[in-house]
Amino acid sequence: MPTRPIEKVQEEHSSALMHIPGVVGTAVGALADGTPYIAVFVEERTPELEAQIPDQLEGYPVRVRVTGTFRALDDDG
Repeated sequence: MPTRPIEKVQEEHSSALMHIPGVVGTAVGALADGTPYIAVFVEERTPELEAQIPDQLEGYPVRVRVTGTFRALDDDG
């Protein structure tokens, strides 16, 4: 059972997750039933990458989401 707010857990672990090659971001999400989870965005799903990402952090489930590479948009969108 989690003892800290999910936002604090995500914030605290984000830096370590971002140091895993292939991870491009993290966020807080919620399943259709409202269950919160920590999303880890990756460029590509590989067994090696998934082996480095925990199934849960401090009691919150972690979900891997394939997004490809993030890139900033220019001011024109």
